[in-house]
Amino acid sequence: MPRVPQGLYDRLVAVRRELHQYPELSWQEGRTAGVIANFLHGLAIQHRTNVAGHGVVADIPGASKVPCVVLRADTDALPIQEETGLEFASVHEGVMHACGHDGHTTMLLGAAALLSREKDLPAPVRLIFQPAEEKGAGALAMIKEGALDGAGLIFGGHLDRHYYPGTIVVSDGPVNASSDNFSIEIIGQGAHGARPHESIDAVVVGSLMIMALQTIVSREVDPARPSVVSVGQFHAGTAPNVIAGQAKLEGTVRAQDPAVRRQLLSSVRRIAESIAQLHGAKIHITVTEGTPPLVNDSVMAGLARRAAIEAVGEANVLPLKTANMGAEDFSYYLEKIPGAYVRFGSQVPGREGYPAHSSKFDFDEEALAVGAAYYAAVAKIAGQQLRQQAASS
Repeated sequence: MPRVPQGLYDRLVAVRRELHQYPELSWQEGRTAGVIANFLHGLAIQHRTNVAGHGVVADIPGASKVPCVVLRADTDALPIQEETGLEFASVHEGVMHACGHDGHTTMLLGAAALLSREKDLPAPVRLIFQPAEEKGAGALAMIKEGALDGAGLIFGGHLDRHYYPGTIVVSDGPVNASSDNFSIEIIGQGAHGARPHESIDAVVVGSLMIMALQTIVSREVDPARPSVVSVGQFHAGTAPNVIAGQAKLEGTVRAQDPAVRRQLLSSVRRIAESIAQLHGAKIHITVTEGTPPLVNDSVMAGLARRAAIEAVGEANVLPLKTANMGAEDFSYYLEKIPGAYVRFGSQVPGREGYPAHSSKFDFDEEALAVGAAYYAAVAKIAGQQLRQQAASS
């Protein structure tokens, strides 16, 4: 385990379990914010609450006239009924920390405790405890509230059950995919099931669209560029002997490259419009753009790697194994200032098969110490870089 005092580690475990037992959904993280504020108050760290709803922003002083290093954690839970069997399982019906945000929050509190003991930080450090990551909206709300004002660099991370505890995954390039949704309303002509020639069958049109949309990734996108087009909902029909005159498809589009993202959205629209025209149907297409791809640049990834090596040793710093098509609204911060996003190994023996967003998801609590040590290290290493830049400007 990284160099984190045993007393602090024990305290972090207790905090994580309290957060896990009392999870709160996006935009409802009031109790969670109170736990965070109480912990920071005990460390005499100045902080603001009620930022963008239930966000908390804390500032640890460092060298003057130097931009601050920002460290970010997300705090919200998911609408999932927990089935872990843990002694500290959620007491809230239908709400669970199934993505590890209880761990992310606790890691950052651990880093706060470690950094508060430093007497001469090379740069100020700002801690962002962000609500509503699961909605893809919390980061933008925090930015709007000024969470990045005066900031120079930003760092974050996520628990990952694909890697063993005590490891940190650092990579340059894509880390998370974009996340956009589409809705296609099909307007045909209903008819009696016995007289299909009098109809424009919205079920047939929608089915053809679903099958054709699958060819975008397989036939239009470079196989070396991971991407996804998935239809998750198809609503149509009212009775077995009535041909549906209307239908609605809803789906998601994921890409790790901005150019591929634009291509996918354009292709969805082109294919849907063509199939509708072919069958004489009308359609309305709505595209809701979500989080952009999360991409580490090589310089920031190198800085994060140095901090990871300091925290866990070079042998335990790993590359990303496979493309991750999940979204992460940390990407909005990276559109504003440089930074990097890493992953913390957290596999629990016997629970390897339970992914994030599963009702049985759990993580190895050793990751709490790993995250705290990493964030403290990256705050100091990044702070040194910012101080050098400020001195030479």
